[in-house]
Order: sequence, then C-alpha cells, then structure tokens
Amino acid sequence: MGAPALHEFIQPDPAWVSREIHGARIFSPNGTPVKIDQPNAGYVLERKVFDRVLSEMAAGAGADIIVKAPVVGITKDKNSFVNGVNFRYNRREYTSSAKIVIAADGVESQVGRWAGIDTTHDLRDVDVCAQYLMSGIEIEPDLCDFYLGREIAPRGYIWVFPKGDDLANVGVGIGGTISGKGGKLAIDYLNEFVKKRFPSGKILAQVAGCVPVGDSLPDLVADGIMLIGDAAHHSDPISGGGIANAMFSGMFAAEAAIEGIRVGDVSAEILRMYQVLWDKDIGKNFKHICQIRDSVLKFSDELFDRCAAVLNKTPNKTIDMVTIFKTVLRHQPRLLLELRHLVLAGWV
Repeated sequence: MGAPALHEFIQPDPAWVSREIHGARIFSPNGTPVKIDQPNAGYVLERKVFDRVLSEMAAGAGADIIVKAPVVGITKDKNSFVNGVNFRYNRREYTSSAKIVIAADGVESQVGRWAGIDTTHDLRDVDVCAQYLMSGIEIEPDLCDFYLGREIAPRGYIWVFPKGDDLANVGVGIGGTISGKGGKLAIDYLNEFVKKRFPSGKILAQVAGCVPVGDSLPDLVADGIMLIGDAAHHSDPISGGGIANAMFSGMFAAEAAIEGIRVGDVSAEILRMYQVLWDKDIGKNFKHICQIRDSVLKFSDELFDRCAAVLNKTPNKTIDMVTIFKTVLRHQPRLLLELRHLVLAGWV
C-alpha cells in the first residue's frame, strides 16, 4: 500500500507492516529489468493483523463486531428504504436494524443487488488472481517486482511483494476474458512462473479470487444503503490495488451517513453526497485511468521491451506511469505513432 494513502488514515505499526518498500523493478517480456528507486514508497502489509487492528479500533470507537455471520438478506421499511440485514450466526438467523446499511461485501456485492443496484461486472473489467506466500526464495527485500508479458500474464502481470529477506507474496492477475482459454487458469500461469523463477521455493499459503479493474459503479447509493470498496468497483483499474480506495470510499460514505442521520433523511438523494465526494476526489480520475488501462492493453511485448530499453538510459526514474511514458516519448519520438491511443486518452 502506498505510504501517502496509508498515512491519511493510520500511522504504520511494525506489528502489521511486513516490509517497507523503497522502489520497484519492472521486468519487460524479454526479461529486461527497469529499477526504480523511490524511498519510502509504501508498505507490504500483514493483512490479517492489519484487519484485526482496524477491527479493534472500530470496537474501541463503539462498533459491535460479529464474526462468522454471513448476511443472507436485507430488510426494508414500508417506503422500501433498506433498514437492516438478516444474518446467520451459530446456525440461527437474526435481524439487525440500521438507519443506514453500508455494504462492503466485495466483488459483485450481493447486498447491493438485493437493494436493486446492478453490481455485476463485464468479464473484461475483472482480473482473475492467484497468489502464493513463498519462503526460501531469492528476492530484493526492499523492492516490489512486476513481470510483464503476454506469455506469462496475458492482460495482467505477475508480482513479487517482499515480506522478509526470503519471504514474499508471489501472485498473478490475468484478464477475466483470458481465464480458462486453452484450459489455463490463473493458478497455471503462476505455477509456470514459480517453477521457472523460484524452483526451490516453498509454498506456505495460497489465495485466489477476482479483482475489479473497471470503472466505478454509476450508482453507489439507493434509499438507505451505500456501497464501498470492491462492492462499489473501487479497485484501481491499472494496479488492482483496493485498500486505499476502500478506506477513502468508507470515509466519504461515513460523512454522508452522518449528514443523513443528522437531517433525518437517508434517501438516495441525501446519501448521494457520498457519490459527490467520491467523484470530486478519487473518482474524478477513474474513467481516465480506465482509458489508460485500455491503452496499455494494446501494447505488444516488443513495445514493452523497447520502453524498458529507453527507461534504463534515463536517470531519476519514478514509479509514476505517466512520467515513465513521457520519458520514453522524449527519448524515442518515433514511438509516438504507436502510442497515439495514449495521447488520445489524454495520458501523454
């Protein structure tokens, strides 16, 4: 997670920071590494501990927390406003009433659908991901590594996020329209990479899932309910990162909830304050970032290789993708024709 975004909400704690990150290496399809030094760029988090600490903070602020209690439905009042949820706990079903329901139930939010909000994704707007926690591998412990190429991660990339001197999260994301083609799933691409890059590594844990990489939902609210985080399609369309955006969307939704309760009106009209806050801040760039993503997906492996060669001749590189490609164009103007779709998208 990026340092500036994290610092907006909470100060880092060694209890849940696995590693401080001071740069990155991007490997082009032919294996050319581009090293980017960026002191204090961000952190690799110990998510289970981080989530527990956030839960402790919420409980300390007065929240009641119920775990292992799946929501199985919503309730509505006589005006069809959402006013609670039904959930299952210890084999019994309960109802919890609320002035406002904030749904944070992830990809293709079921709670949102029950409320009448279309939360479905087009396959082109999701990445299918698989990740191992691996030990006994040779890595740069202060750098995040990214591997590009249509052969190893079509419409996506492979990542290596260090959590120790020889410990890292190693994962892959591939386009939703790619998964299953030719019988290959995300886990198959990951296994091929691990076999080649970390043949002696040990797999300690495994996770898999889908990540939204499209535009934000057009409707984030309905009467009595708001959607945040992945439920609202708020993951970054290029990187797939979701923690920071989820925290910002939660903050904006909280401000709208406070206002709705203050004035005694939790209609969609009032709660749309959340959508306005989101659109004025993070959301204003989402459509632009989606255009960038669509442009990058048009890059051939050969173009990525040429970009890497140019960047390796450039001092003072930054992780910022806009700066990277402006630098490439300055040093190799003939690429402008091939990158014209980026110019039209307003990226360079």
